[in-house]
Amino acid sequence: MAKLYRLLTEEDTSAFCHKVSDALAKGWELHGDPSYAYDAANSVMRCAQAVTKDVAADYSPDMKLGQQ
Repeated sequence: MAKLYRLLTEEDTSAFCHKVSDALAKGWELHGDPSYAYDAANSVMRCAQAVTKDVAADYSPDMKLGQQ
């Protein structure tokens, strides 16, 4: 059994909400609070949300976390 970790990031648009919602629908769980920061290079706000998931497999750096 392995606990997987992902940090989802995106501009502060509905795309971020869809990315998090998709992860939740695939069994990932929220881990901590979301974060927001201003991206001065692109003049946009960016969001981040950590998610975790327990899987019945040994962890490998070759895992495609988005497909788990």
